[in-house]
Amino acid sequence: MTTIIKPKISPELLEALQPKIEEEKQVIVHCCFPGTPYSDMLIRIWSSTFLVDESLAHKSNLIHHENISLFPYWTEVSPMKDYWFTLVFSGLPRECTSFDLVEEIPQEGGFQMRNIKRNNTDIYRVKIN
Repeated sequence: MTTIIKPKISPELLEALQPKIEEEKQVIVHCCFPGTPYSDMLIRIWSSTFLVDESLAHKSNLIHHENISLFPYWTEVSPMKDYWFTLVFSGLPRECTSFDLVEEIPQEGGFQMRNIKRNNTDIYRVKIN
């Protein structure tokens, strides 16, 4: 019979690593672009998309996008079908209780979702208006 020995980590080392763990947290936002009757609908995301907590003057940066093109390219959306894509952002401050998803772009039509309530998983599903 094999005995498994679990390594012990000193409390001092765990405490020293805690700030690094906090820095590495990420926020995942699954976004739904609702289906429309239009056959030529195109969407994209800009790298200037952030999670913004106005009360703390904090912006979390977009660090990864999945299933959507990054400016200047476009993603075609099929008519009458919801289209899902995922955005990954750098972590929010521990004190953050709500935030906005804001695409800051030099033209009209940027994505904006206001007052997203923070949860303990930092994984969200939002419907883009």
